[in-house]
Amino acid sequence: MLAESIQSSAAHGRQGRRSVPVARGGPLLVGYLLATVFVVGTLCAWQENVRPKLYVTLADKEYLRFQGNESTNDFFKLVLRDPNSNNLLVGARNIVYNLSIYDLAETTRLSWYSSDDDIKMCIVKGKDEDLCQNYIRVLAIPAQGSLLSCGTNAFRPLCRTYSINGNNYTVETEKPGQAMCPYDPTHNSTAVFVDNELYSGTVADFSGLDPIIYREHLQTEQYDSLSLNAPNFVGSFTQGDFVYFFFRETAVEFINCGKAIFSRVARVCKWDKGGPNRLKNRWTSYLKSRLNCSMPGDFPFYFDEIQSTSNLVEGRYGHANSKLIYGVFSTAPNAIAGSAICAFSLQEISDTFEGNFKEQSGLNSNWLPVNPLNVPDPRPGSCHNDSRTLPDLTLNFKKTHSLMDETVPAFFGSPILTRVSTMYRFTAIAVDPQIKTPGGKTYDVIFVGTDHGKILKTVNAESADSNKKVTSVVIEEIDALQTNEPIRTLEIVRTTQYDTPKDGSYDDGKLIIVTDTTVLAIKLHRCSSEKITSCSECVALQDPYCAWDKIVGKCRSHGAPRWSEENVFYQSVATGDHAACPSGKMAKDANVVERQGYRDLEYDPQRPFRDQPADKIQFNSENYNDKGPQITPDLINAQYTVETLVMAVLAGAIFALLVGFITGYFCGRRCHKDEDDNLPYPDTEYEYFEQRQNVNRIQAEPKLLPQVEEVTYAEPVLLPQPSSQNKMQHSPKNTLRKPMGHHHGVNSETLFQFQPDNYNNARDNYRGRDNFGTLRSHQVYL
Repeated sequence: MLAESIQSSAAHGRQGRRSVPVARGGPLLVGYLLATVFVVGTLCAWQENVRPKLYVTLADKEYLRFQGNESTNDFFKLVLRDPNSNNLLVGARNIVYNLSIYDLAETTRLSWYSSDDDIKMCIVKGKDEDLCQNYIRVLAIPAQGSLLSCGTNAFRPLCRTYSINGNNYTVETEKPGQAMCPYDPTHNSTAVFVDNELYSGTVADFSGLDPIIYREHLQTEQYDSLSLNAPNFVGSFTQGDFVYFFFRETAVEFINCGKAIFSRVARVCKWDKGGPNRLKNRWTSYLKSRLNCSMPGDFPFYFDEIQSTSNLVEGRYGHANSKLIYGVFSTAPNAIAGSAICAFSLQEISDTFEGNFKEQSGLNSNWLPVNPLNVPDPRPGSCHNDSRTLPDLTLNFKKTHSLMDETVPAFFGSPILTRVSTMYRFTAIAVDPQIKTPGGKTYDVIFVGTDHGKILKTVNAESADSNKKVTSVVIEEIDALQTNEPIRTLEIVRTTQYDTPKDGSYDDGKLIIVTDTTVLAIKLHRCSSEKITSCSECVALQDPYCAWDKIVGKCRSHGAPRWSEENVFYQSVATGDHAACPSGKMAKDANVVERQGYRDLEYDPQRPFRDQPADKIQFNSENYNDKGPQITPDLINAQYTVETLVMAVLAGAIFALLVGFITGYFCGRRCHKDEDDNLPYPDTEYEYFEQRQNVNRIQAEPKLLPQVEEVTYAEPVLLPQPSSQNKMQHSPKNTLRKPMGHHHGVNSETLFQFQPDNYNNARDNYRGRDNFGTLRSHQVYL
């Protein structure tokens, strides 16, 4: 292809000004080189994927499973912990399951089926029969012994309040669930029950085109892209005087530059009573702002689509206390497959809502911050004693200025963890807050679910000492599912008493994993594995749940007696090394392990121990015994990161491009050298000689029908000067053309003589070329 381009360039050069054959290949090569430099620069600035310390594969005996309905898909999505008992309420298809936290055994169930008329009407409207069921999407406990439940009810949402008496559920009230529950079970919605009021973010119509944030009698503006523009709600919580909603939506401020999805946080005041007159059913305190989860740099790379949020976490980070909300973000489905975990401070969210508003002065204008002098008083979006008394100036301003100018920055300055993977993206998150390690430092342990059925357990090793730095540690990658189902929800639950496993360690909680078909419960850690036999191995995990008990001589878990005593338990989440630990086989036999072909751990460059082998914990039935799980080394496999693959492809493409370019260049010059040498004047600026020469190559095309004989006119031939015997013949008058009757053959006194192409005389030697050196035309006979 490149050689053809070079030859085409050479041919083009002979027709006009003689061009260098790289006229087309040069820009192509430069473009490839520039693209390569850009990609390589981007990859160099990208955070490298941090490999897990442990790869965990769970077998049947190491997790609890609730299958639900085995004949149909339950579409599990909602999990609610009953604060009045150690039970879990799980919303599913036509059923609310009540499960025990201890073993996920079903204690009772609440069945709620849609009526036949509702199902038939749903099918008539064009929906699938599987979707025309009652999927429970809202669960709340207003008071002890009471349950609020809302379901899709065959695309006709309905809400009920039940009274609970033992294992019996009795319907107390029933009302339409429009704007409180979605119509479509696959739609992303959220709800939170606050002060005996249900706040919801969902859609309010059958088609799903009317998004709404709703509390009874109050809602956002209908069909107003400035308020909500095709949102997908992922979470909500309450704190202080406000209720916060997290969602992703089409960015209205980016509409002049194309379509983009931004992540948002919005808030409404719990004391909002609506406005006066026509605004009595509208929020007067609704505001929203963008969440900034991006890789920092001159040109930040944004993870724009929020997928899930954790509960509000309060703890100490660095030397200050903060309230954080964690979220998982991803890139667009058609973009580079990337995911990230970011944390946001509630204080910084509040500061953003107290900052500048954003507006578009004209239809084709840019979105710019509003001058603070133009903001009316009282300030729109604030809580007021009675919002019905607000002036029209404030209400009208708020209606067109619900978007804030400043974005909410990531708390630690950058994502806690990023993943670039074509295998999976992050879908769900749960955080076990402020796990205290020996010595008093606390860390948030983060569990992240993916759309490929895997769970990552990670921690920011710098969080106890700084709120501006991030050192990502991936402790475990857990494969607990038999199939690669997307994980919809993660929840951490704790019992009121410690479980007592057979090995004598303590476990005070479980991780609940929810997929479309299954509910699982697994342990939060694997500290008690008997394959972790040395202090260095235990400390190197950097797991806040684990520490080395020097008295017992084994790795034990959070909650053990005397856990907080640093002289008894050794742990260092920040570095993965402890001075009191003797040299264990993880560090001592690192070279032996590497020679045997075991997989090496890949640490963050800031951490010193890069030569420690990673183990793979396999909970297979054949390897399982009463002493606990077995750990076997994972034989090394050829594993390549996305960055390595991209670099290899680019290097190969550039090498092939250069070889093809050079080969095509020399081949093109060699093929046309002889032809160029035969030209009468190779360096001339004119192409007349080459065009005249090419006439000889023209062949008569076959004629399909009889053609009229073509007449070929002779060309003018410059004759030699006449003799000086008759000088009068050289006068201007005699140079004029005379009538044909006065001509007498070749002795005519005219300057130019027209001769037929078939004349036979002494000038046959010049038949190929005329006196100017140019080729002469030849008559073509039919």
